[in-house]
Amino acid sequence: MKKFIFKIFLWIFIILLLIFSIIAALGYFKYKDAIKEISLIDKVQEIRGNDNYTKLEDISDDYKNAVVAIEDHRFYNHNGIDIISMVRSTYFNLKIKSLYYGASTITQQVGRLLYFTQEKSPIRKVAEIFVAFDLEKNYSKDEILELYLNLMYFGNGYYGIHDASYGFFDKSPKDLTFYEATYLAGLPNAPSVYSEDDKLGEERRLQVVEAMKKYGYINE
Repeated sequence: MKKFIFKIFLWIFIILLLIFSIIAALGYFKYKDAIKEISLIDKVQEIRGNDNYTKLEDISDDYKNAVVAIEDHRFYNHNGIDIISMVRSTYFNLKIKSLYYGASTITQQVGRLLYFTQEKSPIRKVAEIFVAFDLEKNYSKDEILELYLNLMYFGNGYYGIHDASYGFFDKSPKDLTFYEATYLAGLPNAPSVYSEDDKLGEERRLQVVEAMKKYGYINE
């Protein structure tokens, strides 16, 4: 009986390993196809060449801190992926049999925004991980964060912190107040929801503030 149970678990392990290997291979090929079309260096240069591209030093500290706190509080400590978040989200997704919970770091999100669509699939997730490793190898954390802040979508047709800051508050990203900074930091999670509903937008802003308190960016 023990041998039979062992064989069952062994076969389950082999099948799962095979599935994982196939997904990993397909994700790698997707990544290779993407960077073959345009290299990471060239893609980044293209983004930086946009007229409204904003340097990190020209963005409010409150806004930068708010984004890191709510999106990826271990951003400056990981190598592109956050194993703790990945394990936690995998557990919850298996529990609800869905891909609802994400665990993408800021670096992974930059990889996705540079090359891929919003489609939720394990293959795309693997592909963005490979791009994340390339980003971490070629760019500093501040450079990656800068790219992220210039690629995010805020709703109402605004892409990047420059357009969002002027679009919502008619001021430069450097001059955002704490309220404005925390409001904008919350929008990209669900732009079409939070930018259109004042009540939900404020609830999300307060989540950002709580995250900043939790991770030491502000005190009571």
